[in-house]
Amino acid sequence: MSANTAAGTTEPAGPRSRSPKVPFWAQIVAGLVLGALLGWLARSQDIGWLTATLDKVGHLFVQLLKLAVGPLVFFAILVSITNLRKVNNAARLATRTLLWFMAMSLIAVAIGIAIGLVTNPGAGTGLTPKDGRLPEHAGSWIDFLTGIVPTDVVTPFSELNVLQIVFMAAIAGIAVLKLGERAKPVLTLSEVVLELLQKALWWVIRLAPLGTVGLIGYAIADYGWDLIGQYATFTADVYAGCALVLFGVYPLLLATVARVSPLQFFRGAWPAIQLGFVSRSSVGTMPVTQQAAERLGVPRTYTSFAVPFGSTTKMDGCASIYPAIAAIFVAQIFDVHLGVQDYVLIAFVSVIGSAATAGLTGATVMLTLTLSTLGLPLEGVGLLLAIDPILDMMRTATNVAGQIVAPVVVAARENILDRAAYDAATASPVDGPAPEQDAHEHKVPAAA
Repeated sequence: MSANTAAGTTEPAGPRSRSPKVPFWAQIVAGLVLGALLGWLARSQDIGWLTATLDKVGHLFVQLLKLAVGPLVFFAILVSITNLRKVNNAARLATRTLLWFMAMSLIAVAIGIAIGLVTNPGAGTGLTPKDGRLPEHAGSWIDFLTGIVPTDVVTPFSELNVLQIVFMAAIAGIAVLKLGERAKPVLTLSEVVLELLQKALWWVIRLAPLGTVGLIGYAIADYGWDLIGQYATFTADVYAGCALVLFGVYPLLLATVARVSPLQFFRGAWPAIQLGFVSRSSVGTMPVTQQAAERLGVPRTYTSFAVPFGSTTKMDGCASIYPAIAAIFVAQIFDVHLGVQDYVLIAFVSVIGSAATAGLTGATVMLTLTLSTLGLPLEGVGLLLAIDPILDMMRTATNVAGQIVAPVVVAARENILDRAAYDAATASPVDGPAPEQDAHEHKVPAAA
């Protein structure tokens, strides 16, 4: 006991007396509520300046996220490929990860098809083929395959063609591995640049509550409930399908395959899922997604590969559920009958072509790819563009959750999951990568 305490004096309050930090999830929820209120006010009172302000705030937040997307994807993929050399049975882990991505996509597209067949989302909307219009950019398998290889090294970054960036990063990463020690300076530089980009992106992510106010507020102010009502069945189908995957399929896989607590998963992954919902960008959410996976006990040497890979290719919401329901919706509007072979094609496109979504906001490319494969009119895309931002929030949240579930399942199956860390994971405030996570960074035992 100190002399001051013994004398009955009170020590001055220091830094420890500061009020507790508001959790990140609570900040996002507050942004959602405030955005909804301001959006309703702007629309009901026809306040133009408020609508414009909300639009600018939300647009600026998304632009800040997109600013780092190109270089972030390039260096994240490059470094993640080279990090596989630190992992025992790296080829096995990579193969298992890809197989689980495909299996989960297949389950998701099956749910989307089932919901679409049961609810008939195109019936009773009042929409006609004349309401549709051709999209500015349409996707096809030829464009998809030939579009992977860039014509130069600058255009993919200036036009933000993530698929081409992934291709160049993969080639560069493999080349670095082949060169070995001679390429060490390049690898060191890449790791430092990646850390710099992630640090800068963390600053942007801290603005997510403010971005939430703008994005949600503008969505309500601009679209209103009338538009949502016109697409009521379709909107409900997409949200229900995503919810079934997010709160049904994923927990079932975690409980039965990984043998871990689904509730604990959502406790640790919730900040990333929330940010995905708000930002509508899997790539922009990547740092939070990786942090959540690591907090849930997945080794960093594995998450540094699985999360960037998943953020650009693992799209259960955008590439599976949504195009399946959308294809049925468009077919009903244009009075086109879909047979069993068409539903098989939808599943094939969803499982194989999901990389076309490339982790950016919106799933128009994937939708046009699906419609063109089925021979459906591409004007159907125009019917769905108006409602797309409302749908994209739930789709991206589902994407992000799946991008964490898959590494957890694979790590659990390969006996490299830190179950003590998983059980202790919390929805901590988003402050950046936690230093204590390095403790298990290199402790990746050989797979059983």
